Amino acid sequence: MLDKLAKIIPQISAVPHLGKLDEAAVTAAHEQSAITSIRLNWLKNTKSLANLEAVPWCTNGRYLPERPVFTLDPLFHAGAYYVQEASSMFIAHAFESLIQRGENALRVLDLCAAPGGKSTLLAGLLLDEDLLIANEVIQTRASILAENLTRWGQLNTWVTNNDPKDFGKLDGYFDLMLIDAPCTGSGLWRKDAEAINEWSIEHVKLCADRQKRIVADAIPSLKANGILLYATCSYSAEENENMVDWIIDNLGLESVNINTDPEWNIEHTKSDIHKAAGYRFYPWKLKGEGFFLAAFKNTVADSEIPYNQPKRNKQKGRAKPNTSKGEKNEELRWKQWLNCEYEAIKKNEEFYALHPQHKEDYTLLQDKLRIKKTGTALGKIVGKDVIPDHELALSVHLSTDITSIDVTKEEALQFMKREEIRKENETKGWQVVRYEGLGLGWGKWLPNRMNNYFPKHWRIRMDIK
Repeated sequence: MLDKLAKIIPQISAVPHLGKLDEAAVTAAHEQSAITSIRLNWLKNTKSLANLEAVPWCTNGRYLPERPVFTLDPLFHAGAYYVQEASSMFIAHAFESLIQRGENALRVLDLCAAPGGKSTLLAGLLLDEDLLIANEVIQTRASILAENLTRWGQLNTWVTNNDPKDFGKLDGYFDLMLIDAPCTGSGLWRKDAEAINEWSIEHVKLCADRQKRIVADAIPSLKANGILLYATCSYSAEENENMVDWIIDNLGLESVNINTDPEWNIEHTKSDIHKAAGYRFYPWKLKGEGFFLAAFKNTVADSEIPYNQPKRNKQKGRAKPNTSKGEKNEELRWKQWLNCEYEAIKKNEEFYALHPQHKEDYTLLQDKLRIKKTGTALGKIVGKDVIPDHELALSVHLSTDITSIDVTKEEALQFMKREEIRKENETKGWQVVRYEGLGLGWGKWLPNRMNNYFPKHWRIRMDIK
């Protein structure tokens, strides 16, 4: 791997205004093990993780002293944190630096979102009335994305499974667009040494062409003065600074600067033509992997008839849905399960909870996009029985009045293997299984047994001993 890296270093070095890289430092960094970092879910606060070393550019980012077996940590399954590469957490700093809130709620698009690290990051920065659309074009990866956002537990996150060109129909719809573009992945060589053997000039050119198509197809959906964050995990200028110049030349966007702390050791670069700002992360300069980010403002006007922008809702209480009496009675049966304002919709016999301000968005988008996950799945009503969905158990909005059972780590792992736990439970009926106060899933206790409703496709298959 290091021999191949030595041949590629001159290509990495060809970055405008960056200067020659220290080959010894580059090689030494790639001889070391990759750094493990996580990002805490502040909506699922857990004290056991708070005192870890902080990632400088992300309030909720933490470094781990070593890489554990995450599959055997119930807090991971409960959505207490997301395992994310530290450099990419810089998106949180970019968001907080560039987004100026007004009276309107935000609409945010994460266009190439799987597996979900940057989507959960963005979700943690949003208010309840804001809306995040996390999109993934590959169906299997979209399913993984939906699972990770389900663990994160927020009501205002949706998952779509669309090609970038499908978003071009939504003129001026989004306030913020993140495009973490598919790339050669050279910045992650330390994490995936085999990937270096796949690197070539031809692959770089192929990725750059694909990146141009993705950005061009989606950019019409960015509103006037909206922010585009363009990111890769590549070292190549063709995928980074050259792309910045291409975006300015062909799409009319304007480069935006992001202030950083010099102690972070982030390299500030300038594109060759427009001297536009870029931000590079190098594993031989900081605690993180290779990453690039550039920010833009859309200076092109919206379409003549822009979509209505919802106002931030400061009123309390649940909005009244426009439904029949029978449907209304069914919806009321979910009222005790959530501790927030919401509006229920019914689709294929399943009920879903949306923020009241997002009902119009759902009406609009269901005919234009393939929506894979809408808000929070509540569950089904079968006769007199309410059958809660797994998403509800992981929701940060689950009512504290819902009966729960606190379990040990061993019991939590047994539960997530879909085994019975505490069969002799005095409390019968539905209970949410909690570990360190966080929901893991549903169990239903009967007089002589416990029915485990943890999803089969989520269950732990490895030996927990």
